[in-house]
Formats: sequence, structure tokens, C-alpha cells
Amino acid sequence: MSLATTLPAPTSDGFAALGVPAVLAAALGAEGITDPFPIQTATLPDSLAGSDVLGRGRTGSGKTLAFALPLVVRLASSGTKTAATHPRGLVLVPTRELANQVLAVVEPLAKAMGMSAVTIFGGVGQNPQVKALRAGVDIVIACPGRLEDLVGQGHCDLSAVEVTVLDEADHMADLGFLPGVRRLMDRTPPRGQRLLFSATLDRGVDVLVKRYLTNPIKHEVDPVETRSTDMVHHVFTVDSGDKAAVVRDLAAGRGRSVLFTRTKHQAKKLAKQLTESGIPAVDLHGNLSQSARERNLAAFSDGSTRVLVATDIAARGIHVDEVALVVHVDPPAEHKAYLHRSGRTARAGAAGIVVTIMTPDQSGDVKSLTRQAGINPTFTRVQPNSPEVAKVRGDRAAHVTPAPPAPVVQAKPKSTAARASGQPNRHRRRAR
Repeated sequence: MSLATTLPAPTSDGFAALGVPAVLAAALGAEGITDPFPIQTATLPDSLAGSDVLGRGRTGSGKTLAFALPLVVRLASSGTKTAATHPRGLVLVPTRELANQVLAVVEPLAKAMGMSAVTIFGGVGQNPQVKALRAGVDIVIACPGRLEDLVGQGHCDLSAVEVTVLDEADHMADLGFLPGVRRLMDRTPPRGQRLLFSATLDRGVDVLVKRYLTNPIKHEVDPVETRSTDMVHHVFTVDSGDKAAVVRDLAAGRGRSVLFTRTKHQAKKLAKQLTESGIPAVDLHGNLSQSARERNLAAFSDGSTRVLVATDIAARGIHVDEVALVVHVDPPAEHKAYLHRSGRTARAGAAGIVVTIMTPDQSGDVKSLTRQAGINPTFTRVQPNSPEVAKVRGDRAAHVTPAPPAPVVQAKPKSTAARASGQPNRHRRRAR
């Protein structure tokens, strides 16, 4: 395994200079994407040449485009045709949100080269996914669980896969998905190209590398111990009775913010409380239906709602730029979760602020957490309306009066006879 040197800054030579076909470079340019990020500059020459690549970079470093381009280019140039239920490209991701984010990057590139892509994940009906596979789709972007189900039912065959990508492999390890990932990888041809991208390379990721990548070229951009200089960390110590008011004050700014809670119930409750107090907020957690998850994330992404309240399971799937503030309403259980949550801000070179809300009894755990995360936050004792809170929050956004609750429509009472028989009340027809 060779190790490429860390690249400190983006290049200005453009994607074409790295070997990206002109049609794709033009498509990127039309979206305002002209200068490759370091992870793209480092990996593209090797991945476009067909080598197995192991890429590590922090969240927001541009890993998705780094594997999307070689995935599309390699498939377009292979000369093979896609058959029904036999995709030629496979991207494995840990969450539904991330699958949709990857599709948003991959699909326009695939269309530019005359190919198609589809997402495969649970929480929704499988029939549309089965239909797409039967029609013949070039690239599948999938969560391991649902894909294994479809493979087991005979709706998908991975024996024709030419390029396999493992995205956020460390998070798949954290979620316990590696056994499923291995079973799926075992169904792909060993001669295919494999690309593995991750923020860290621990927790079993090294086992995947040794088992499935052949002489991989390793590129590390943004060393593990390096944190964004544009990310400022604070720990606010509050009394338990003041916590809700301080959180509400932090969420009231004009910038986009993500608030993390420990449980699904807390996320739902906090989003509702903020909305009722004039701060429109949406929640994102595992109990939501897929349509609700997509609707809430879209509202946050397009700016119609500035506050998103989420749980850890959703942290990796929130890839939205210009998030000014991340608030750990509940401190996470371990330092990797802290870094993943915090990575929602200070993305793509932008600045951001991270605030951890801590009650006095949590002091020891939070200090240990920040030490393990390799950060040195500013600790401040605050109360509602403290100047330190106002400084982090910035200018207040306008109060938004919540919509009135929908009126409750009372069902028309049944007749006595109908209630006795259990049948609906119907008008009798007159005899003719």
C-alpha cells in the first residue's frame, strides 16, 4: 500500500487536468464547480486510471465527488451494457439521507454519460426499487440491509459490478453494518475496482481494506489530528432549569443551525417547542417516514426552515452547506459522535461554531470527551440572555407566529340502530 502526501490546498487547474472527460468537466462547471478539493486532486488520477483507492478526509472535504467521477467514467468507458437486475456500479452507504445526497451528485454525472442511477434503502416500499432494477440500472446507491433483502429475493444480482464504492465505511462499522457489507462485497467480482472513502480508518475498516482492496493507493487529506481552524468550539455550563431557555436562545439566530439530541422523542419534542415559540424547526430521526425525512431535510436545505433538530443516526446524512451553528443539546456518548455531529458546520472552507450544553454533573464526561476529540473549547458558565450566548447566536431572526392547529372534525354520530348492529347509518330507499 503506497501513501500519497497530504495536499494542503485546492488546485486551480480544473478537473480536466486530472483526467476528467470534458463533458463531465463542463457539467461541473455549469454548476459552478471548477476547482477540485484536495481529496479530489489527490485521488482522481489514480481512481480514473483504475486503481483501487483508499481515501480519508474529514466530512465536507469533497469525498462524494471524488468517487462519483471515477465511478461514472469507468463504467462509461468499459464498453459493457447493463442487463436487467445486474447493476454495474455499486455504492454502499450507511443511511438513507446519505444515499439521497450521493444520488444528487452521481445522477447528473451519470445522465451526462447516458447512464442511470437509483437508491435502494429501507423505510419505503420496495416495489419501485424492484421495478428500477428490472428495467436495468447502471449504478445502485444502497444501504446494506435493503440491498441484501433484494439480493436474497432474486431482484438484484451483483455479479456484474465493475466498480464498488464504500462510502463512510467507519460509520457503517459504528452501526454494525460490516457483516452485511462483507456479504455483499463477496457477491461482487474480485477483479472489479474498489474505492473506499471514510473520515477515519478504524473500527474494522482496515479489515475491509485488507480483504477487498488490491494494492490500494492510500491518500490522506486533513490528518486525523487536524481540526478546521474555522470551527470554534464552546462549552456552555447551565443549570438544568435554564437549559431549555439557553437552547431556545441559541436557535433564535438568523443563521442555519443543527441541534443534536440523544433520543428520537427529545428531537421531536424540541422541534415542536421551538416552532411553538416562534422559531420554526423540523426534526430528523429514525421514527419518521421516508417522505417526512425527505420533506424536513428539504425544508432545511432550501432555507425555508433554519433549525434542524436531529439524532446521532442522522448526523452523517446531513450534508448541507452554510450551517453556522451546531448545538450539542445533549453531549454525545463518545468523541467520534462529537466530531461527526460537529462536522455539519465549517464545511467546504466556511466558518462555523459548535456549542455543547453541559449541566454541572456532566463536567467530567464532557472534559474527557473534548480531550479525546482533540479540541480545546472555551468553557463558560451562562444563563438565559447571557451576552456570551447572544454573541454566538448573532442577530435574532424575526418571530414567526406558528400556524393554528388544524380543526378537529367530529364524526357524525351513528343512529341507534346502526350502533347496535355495528353497521353504518344509511338512508333507506323508498319502495317503488
